[in-house]
Amino acid sequence: QVQLVESGGGLVQPGGSLRLSCAASGSIFSINLMGWYRQAPGKQRELVARIISGGSTSYADSVKGRFTISRDSAKNTVYLQMNDLKPEDTAVYFCNAYITLLSRRFEEYWGQGTQVTVSS
Repeated sequence: QVQLVESGGGLVQPGGSLRLSCAASGSIFSINLMGWYRQAPGKQRELVARIISGGSTSYADSVKGRFTISRDSAKNTVYLQMNDLKPEDTAVYFCNAYITLLSRRFEEYWGQGTQVTVSS
């Protein structure tokens, strides 16, 4: 019913920048929250940043001041601007969304993940 399609991952040197995008499509009535999680090898998935429908944002302490989450409501798209990347940011990044469907059901969705590798 809903798809989240991520893009923008890749290989970058320490100190570099990347911008991730996640576009939601399908039977969407409204998007209540969108966010980004990441999972490094051997570690649990962790919240990176999220933005709620009113525009409020929150970040993991490890990325505050370096990452910025934003959205384009008209396009049902959320972005994650990542600056001053560090090797410890290397992970698969997953888009997450809580969506009210046209049927008025409230569901959680995940993207397929995009790899971010920070290495010299």
